[in-house]
Amino acid sequence: MIWIETPTNPLLKVIDIAAIVAIAKSHRNILVVVDNTFLMPYLQRPLDFGADIVLYSLTKYMNGHLDVIMGAAVVNDDVLEEKLRFLQNAMGVVPSPIDCYLVNRSLKTLALRMEKHQKSSYIIAKWLENHPKVTEVLHPGIPSHPQHKIAKKQMSGHSGVFSFKHSGGLEESKKFLSSHKVFILAESLGRYESLAELPSVMTHASVPEKQRVELGITDSLIRLSVGLEDTEDLIEDLDQAFKAAF
Repeated sequence: MIWIETPTNPLLKVIDIAAIVAIAKSHRNILVVVDNTFLMPYLQRPLDFGADIVLYSLTKYMNGHLDVIMGAAVVNDDVLEEKLRFLQNAMGVVPSPIDCYLVNRSLKTLALRMEKHQKSSYIIAKWLENHPKVTEVLHPGIPSHPQHKIAKKQMSGHSGVFSFKHSGGLEESKKFLSSHKVFILAESLGRYESLAELPSVMTHASVPEKQRVELGITDSLIRLSVGLEDTEDLIEDLDQAFKAAF
């Protein structure tokens, strides 16, 4: 099995799904699994590029309302589906009726929410690109992203999740995150609320420090999950947090 996440968390690297599938299919019995949680089928459809299984944390954008913990494995192969159904039945890993109802409720507004998420995140990313204290913006939807061409080939847009690096260190990051009035300090993503976090000491704290540095997950890397609030309010919040931290 080749298991990929694209874009990756928290550095937003974009992986060429079709290229990975081509490599896998040149060997026998290798499955390609794609975690598509960041983009949802609304913005990226890995099955169309040959992936065998697409995984989702439905807790995130699919539900988007902070009231469900749930996941999904999506396939378009009858044999693979039958095997997964057998395992699901044998192990009893099924969601509750109320969770299914809540996710189904949320799917009815997914398109509207994703349009708002991606529009706001793009505007904020472009604003950050011009900020004097920002050294790099990691958003696949903007031309400066290293894999922007790959993103355009397999994505129809980008969600509200992206990262950026600033010119300070750990202390500046702490001051920045503690100064927010609209963004909430939290590890999750894909909610109606805007969230901000410091991966080096939060989501990726379990990664050894040496490896974090090699990967680029430094104390100056901030990950945002842009919610549904007014875009100008979010920019004002970021601006005042920068002024408080630097």
